Amino acid sequence: MFEELFSLPAVRARHRNAPLVEERARFLRYLSELGLSRRTLLGFAPLLLVIVERLDLTNRLGVSIAQDEIRQKATTKRDAFISVATRWLQFLGRLEQPPIPINRFADKISAFADFMRNEKSLSPVTIHDRCSVVQSVLDRLATTDGSLCGVSVGDSDAALLGLINQGGYTRRTIQGWTSHLRVFFRFAEARGWCRAGLAAAIQSPRVFRHSSVPIGPSWDDVRRLLAMTEGDRPLDIRDRAVLMLLAIYGLRAEEVRHLCLEDFDWESEKIRVVCAKTRRVRTYPLVRSVGDAILRYVKEVRPQSVHRQLFLTLLPPIRPLRGLWDLVGKRLQKLGVTSPRHGPHALRHACATHLLAEGFSLKEIGDHLGHQQPNTTRIYAKVDFTGLQKVADFDLGGVL
Repeated sequence: MFEELFSLPAVRARHRNAPLVEERARFLRYLSELGLSRRTLLGFAPLLLVIVERLDLTNRLGVSIAQDEIRQKATTKRDAFISVATRWLQFLGRLEQPPIPINRFADKISAFADFMRNEKSLSPVTIHDRCSVVQSVLDRLATTDGSLCGVSVGDSDAALLGLINQGGYTRRTIQGWTSHLRVFFRFAEARGWCRAGLAAAIQSPRVFRHSSVPIGPSWDDVRRLLAMTEGDRPLDIRDRAVLMLLAIYGLRAEEVRHLCLEDFDWESEKIRVVCAKTRRVRTYPLVRSVGDAILRYVKEVRPQSVHRQLFLTLLPPIRPLRGLWDLVGKRLQKLGVTSPRHGPHALRHACATHLLAEGFSLKEIGDHLGHQQPNTTRIYAKVDFTGLQKVADFDLGGVL
């Protein structure tokens, strides 16, 4: 498996010689068969090495690991660590599931868990999550005898609202809770435990497709970011060219990393980009400032190499540039930019928002970003608050 993922012999050897090589290879093969991309697997493989070390799995063969320990040992990439560790340990049969609390509804919760396990063949994680939500809601019901016969729609709504009012939950999380609750009450209805129609009456909050907006740095922040790269340091010269491609063209990180020397037509002043998602080729006019930055990098900084990719590491071993997060994120953090997103994709959002503020249509912005569907671009219409304010202040006296 590692031979298929990694091209460098040293990297292959590092993964082959690390502990639990068979378990890691088997898991990656399983994910590959599920249809996960090579890019995703390349991110999972090194994370598995971190998981082995942090959880001390080498010295604890056959020991089940609890979710609490996974959370406690999570690294800086906390969400990814918890997700991959949970999935891998579950695949290995080494994920310890906490017992479901016993109370007046214990028999019903237990029967529900057995149904999901034996009839639906759901994973232990899904079963635990559903039972935990149902248990939390049922605990808030006024009934004391463990019966659901007298529970009304108002009772279930009030109990769910009590759970929601603990605060800090997203609409999507709440939607998931109500979905779990409906599944349980359908199960309860089929067994005559509660009134018919109760499950259908439980309503989820509607989650709109564009309920969230992309958050990125302002265009003033982008200008400050580019100003950081002014100078003669080789690192700044290279990074300036990268940042311009990300911010001015709104390219994805993968599209920048895969740019080759042959993708630039200097005579016609055009740049050829292969879309990271559709693999279709897009052609852009080469902006003079961007072209100057790239030419300076190629002539003054880019190492001599057999690699045809445009951007290379500056120190041996010379190889194509891989991750761009540090290149963008560390500089934005150094500037004190408060945007929750600091990676390369944040500059794509900044580009789209800036184009909208400059008066370009959504169709033009979508073409620039390489969007296939108009709805993908429409999300940016919600972030032009300045434009909306101008509309709100417009005097309609002469129109109405």
